Amino acid sequence: MQSFSSGFTALVIGSTGGIGAELVSVLRGTPDCAEVIGLSRRTSPALELTDETSIHAAMEAVKERYGQVDLIIDATGALDIEGHGPEKTIRAIDPVVMARQFAVNAIGPALLFKHFSTLSPRDRKSVFATLSARVGSIGDNRLGGWISYRASKAALNQIVRTSAIEIARTRPHSVVVAMHPGTVDTALGAGRNGNHQLFSPAEAAEKIVSVIDRLTPAETGGFFAYDGAAIEW
Repeated sequence: MQSFSSGFTALVIGSTGGIGAELVSVLRGTPDCAEVIGLSRRTSPALELTDETSIHAAMEAVKERYGQVDLIIDATGALDIEGHGPEKTIRAIDPVVMARQFAVNAIGPALLFKHFSTLSPRDRKSVFATLSARVGSIGDNRLGGWISYRASKAALNQIVRTSAIEIARTRPHSVVVAMHPGTVDTALGAGRNGNHQLFSPAEAAEKIVSVIDRLTPAETGGFFAYDGAAIEW
């Protein structure tokens, strides 16, 4: 990765998931990356996305051991919630499931920004990227359905945009973005590719890292696909 300082530190949150594990692998194979930290509910320290105390404790542990973190990738997210798949009609909305979608796909990442953005350096390029989804685009929605998931990812996109503005005030070299990884052959994406190309987790991770390396502070607050193309809100 050419755009980061030599010996940079990277953190992957959701590091034991399909894409997250491959992101860790790709970054560990990057010569200029000195440290790759992985956090999930199965690591030590453990990070539970819906528990702010857990998030804060994990951040403090990273800060104590590593100090600043140049690259943070949030690879968390869920489509199926406790056995409930995406709705095909508004008549299928379940308020409990919908609230859980927002807890995992929007509120959890917002808490990650709240706590982990404090680790980003002020004097050089830093990136905080979170995995969103093209179906969270309001402008691109032409099929309907999947209301809870679409709405939670649209909320995440607004959280990213707003966080980027605030973070840039004290960290002018920061890049804060939402990223669509494509349709990936994981537990989340398997069987739902429709007419879309299906990527392996390794392919998706390579594409995400490549796009991140090309992004500049001028593009902070944006929403980008795996090929680097901007996605409408």
